[in-house]
Amino acid sequence: MSVGKIGYGMGTKDFPKANLLRTILGEREVESDEVSGLFANVDDMTGEEIGFALEMLFEEGALDVYTTGIGMKKSRPGVMISVICEEKDEERLVRALFKYTSTLGIRKSVFSRHTLHRSEDVVDTKYGKVRIKRSSGYGVERRKSGYDDVAAIARRENLSICEVRNNLE
Repeated sequence: MSVGKIGYGMGTKDFPKANLLRTILGEREVESDEVSGLFANVDDMTGEEIGFALEMLFEEGALDVYTTGIGMKKSRPGVMISVICEEKDEERLVRALFKYTSTLGIRKSVFSRHTLHRSEDVVDTKYGKVRIKRSSGYGVERRKSGYDDVAAIARRENLSICEVRNNLE
């Protein structure tokens, strides 16, 4: 917590112990909440089908989607599709997992997560306007230019993403 103000007060009633009140007003420096994890295993989908499913899951509101290579029964290689979502979006994403994948079942877990505070600014650069994403908390401060803006500049100026980022600093 970042302390903003501290106040003290003394009561007028007489007790055997001190009648004192201390109040601290502050803001949370970090953010935490709960998210759902949905996990589906598949062993009969092509890479293109899996890629399309991941795109659709993001469009349906997933916070994050990723794959992990796994071994399945009968020694078959498979893929676990993991979806992180807010609880309010869970039902929609379960339906999407069944629609866009060949899975026969979905496992669910609820996770507590800690996140950095995020903000975004737009700055003027020699290339034009660029979004700057900032994150902070837990004693950490980060700053990064937005990929979409940097990639557009790199294409337009015939530069690498690394060259654009270095020229923005």
